Amino acid sequence: MIIKYFELKNLKDKNIYLFYGVNNGLKDEIIKEKFKKNFKGEIINYEEKEILDNKDNFFNLIYTKSFFDNEKLIIINRISEKFLDVIQEILDKELLDVKIVLLTEILEKKSKLRNFFEKDEKLVCTPFYEDTNLTLNRIVNDFFKRKKISLSQETINLLVGRSRGERRNLQNELNKIDNYLIDKRKISLDEINELTNLSENYSVGQLVDSSLSKNTRKTIDIINENNYNDDDCVLIIRTFLYKLKRLKEIKNISIRENVDIAINSYRPTVFWKEKDVLKEHLKIWDTKKIDDLIKKTNDLEILIKKHYSSSLNLICDFLLNISKVSN
Repeated sequence: MIIKYFELKNLKDKNIYLFYGVNNGLKDEIIKEKFKKNFKGEIINYEEKEILDNKDNFFNLIYTKSFFDNEKLIIINRISEKFLDVIQEILDKELLDVKIVLLTEILEKKSKLRNFFEKDEKLVCTPFYEDTNLTLNRIVNDFFKRKKISLSQETINLLVGRSRGERRNLQNELNKIDNYLIDKRKISLDEINELTNLSENYSVGQLVDSSLSKNTRKTIDIINENNYNDDDCVLIIRTFLYKLKRLKEIKNISIRENVDIAINSYRPTVFWKEKDVLKEHLKIWDTKKIDDLIKKTNDLEILIKKHYSSSLNLICDFLLNISKVSN
């Protein structure tokens, strides 16, 4: 059954949950509030592969209960279609004092795993879509209101913009600020700049910018100069999508206004160091091509999830191909 994330709080008597989508920060919050808060039992984290490699141990864990056992919360990361057989086996038996949360990212409408969870009333399927700038603004505003600290919109825009649309990134940095503010009642923009680590991995930002600028030589140089690994690929894709969506929004504004006004009116604020390269991108990419590239980037993310061991090669080829495309 499909349940929205804000409906989960009052949902009871369900044992197996599928959380899918890109908003990992919101997933963290829901798991903490709904499952971990006041939980006295055992919390066990798995990767899908660990279970698929030894199903007997997993089934023994969830079905065997000793006199001293408490409840179990099992969180399984990076779930794929391969796990569907395991879920079907679990449903064949009664699951007592065990809650299972399955985590994955994008699942298309035709996904067998997603469809299975959506149609079965014993299961919970919850999508976690990316946050809007408005939502992230509200998170920052609420945080500083609780601290009784007044913050300029410029500073709020800075925090939101640097989070690259990721709630988890934003929350991590707000936690740092929280620790810093123990005995303080105000904080400056300079202090926030010094405290936070939200500024993007500049090599990743420059890599994406050089690809969008069709600068193949620079794209190759950045790839060669940085020791990227498979784990960096999600960051590269998210940065790419963030910049594409921002480019599209500013492109739409520039239809009504001149380019400088369009860039300056965009929120969160575009940093001055990015403005020249953004103007270059606006000249190169029209709206249709941006839409096509957003679709290709989303398709690439799905492909990388299926072929994780080849993800770095896939994304490097993608970036180089984009840098070579003629207009």
